[in-house]
Amino acid sequence: MLINPTIDRLRELGLHGMATAFQELDAQSEARGLEHGEWLAILLEQETTMRRQKRFEARARAAKLRHDAQIENADFRAARGLDRNLFMTLAGCDWIRKHHSLLITGPAGVGKSWLACALGHKACREDFSVAYHRVPRLFATLALARGDGRYGRILKSLAKTDLLILDDWGPEKLNDDQRRDLLEIIEDRYERRSTIVTSQVPLDRWWEIIANPTLADAILDRLVHSAYRIDLTGESMRKQRAPALPETPQA
Repeated sequence: MLINPTIDRLRELGLHGMATAFQELDAQSEARGLEHGEWLAILLEQETTMRRQKRFEARARAAKLRHDAQIENADFRAARGLDRNLFMTLAGCDWIRKHHSLLITGPAGVGKSWLACALGHKACREDFSVAYHRVPRLFATLALARGDGRYGRILKSLAKTDLLILDDWGPEKLNDDQRRDLLEIIEDRYERRSTIVTSQVPLDRWWEIIANPTLADAILDRLVHSAYRIDLTGESMRKQRAPALPETPQA
């Protein structure tokens, strides 16, 4: 059998995983005793694995997550009120399949953004599209987009994303344009897609941030309804992990 032409043909067809597996199997003497069906199954499995990995890498690049965070590295020992069972349930991504949302609140430095990015990373692995945005920058982008014709296109992109992470919302009150932007985003996604919102501001003060009773009710009714919640407490983990300063020698 001519090995190299077969490998070249597989690569020409874009079957790079099968080509690599074929080359590896041919180099293993024990593999020559396998049946044709067994060879084919191994080649197909390698191709499937490689395509899945490429899809994940593409989704992770597109998500632009703030932290390279992974579920396996979540710290449950820190005194911040993180429920292991709830977090690992969320890591299964069924809440994304059911189009629920997640609200993560707590003081600065307790890991809200990291946890959101870890769940975003896992969602990429589960083949969901993910987009990460810091809320102040997103509002600034939308404000510019109104004047250059990109506004509708950006909203459409946000609406189609399976998991949208809105990080660092508040504590500044929203202006009229920002309130309308937020309502458009949440309305487009309600019961169709999932959203994570992180904020230092407790949930019972979000009405104050929106600063318009009618729009606040409309936005939060859609956002809070059937949403999971993680309410973190404690002092900044960055402070806990800061290296101790050397003592000043006595004169």
